Amino acid sequence: MKDSRGTIIYVGKAKNLKRRVQSYFQQSKAHPQKIIKLVSNVRDFDILLTDTEFEAFMLECKLIREIKPLFNKMMKSPQSYSYIVVDQGTRYRDVKITNCRDEQDGRLYFGPFPSKNKVETAITGIKESYKILCSNPKAKNSLCLNHSLGLCIGMCGGGPAIQEYNAIIEDIIALLSGENRVILDQMKKNMAEAAAQFDFEAAAKYRDRIDAIQSLLRKEKVIEFTESNKNLIVLENLNENSFKLFLIKRNEILYSQILTIDSADLHQLSRTISSTFTDSATHARKHVSRDEIDEAQIVYNYVKSSHCRYTTVPNKWVQTHMDTKVENAINKLLVNNPTK
Repeated sequence: MKDSRGTIIYVGKAKNLKRRVQSYFQQSKAHPQKIIKLVSNVRDFDILLTDTEFEAFMLECKLIREIKPLFNKMMKSPQSYSYIVVDQGTRYRDVKITNCRDEQDGRLYFGPFPSKNKVETAITGIKESYKILCSNPKAKNSLCLNHSLGLCIGMCGGGPAIQEYNAIIEDIIALLSGENRVILDQMKKNMAEAAAQFDFEAAAKYRDRIDAIQSLLRKEKVIEFTESNKNLIVLENLNENSFKLFLIKRNEILYSQILTIDSADLHQLSRTISSTFTDSATHARKHVSRDEIDEAQIVYNYVKSSHCRYTTVPNKWVQTHMDTKVENAINKLLVNNPTK
């Protein structure tokens, strides 16, 4: 959507473009002020057609990041993204929230997470539930004010509480790493007990904390999947005789082509796939940045959905030109085609 000066002020996608655009211009008391102001400034449209909804999602992300339209909430400021960080070399391995990641500081990071509010809700909830919300963690053998309020187990005073505190920190790290869900299971148990005692306010607080934690765990799955640097071959059927081939690395579509099932040249495809992934190998990155997270989420949701089928190609196949193995992988995808 463009204003009177031709400036792009909004980018969006829709399966049914007519219905989507009409929804903006229909008179409705439910419209928020942002939509009302957007509509009053729109003077022109540009339309870009994609072959699949997945491509529309990816293109929307790309354009919003590049153009930064005024009315797009999706384009967050850098301060909107948060990391959970665990200090490793301090007296207390405290769990904190930060807006940036420093690869050289030796601390343990999780994220990035697009919602700072969810991160704060999750971490504060865990600290309150396990009574490690210390108000003076730097104190030496001196109990803090929160200890008297029942919010701190007393690790600030030294002694046996430090060992208990370290065990809780290990459980938090294990939770965020996807290794165990002890903390989450305990919070669900606390929520059920609060509800059984008709303490619905406490139950609702536990529910909100659990929802926030589960949201972070879902994001961590996306990040882990993306950081594994998988070479993805993805096929999506367009009709009974044609499909769209995507070659994806991390959060990026490296190659795409429409092919017919009967005329697909598997040998040529395998060579194309090997060369494409070989060329991308030198650009591999270790950690997912906040600039990648939106596309990474789209790719993850897409390959885990029922809209497509995919397989992974090990780096050693493409690096050692094992085209026969790549060809077999493509053939298996085509054989598993539900419309064939």
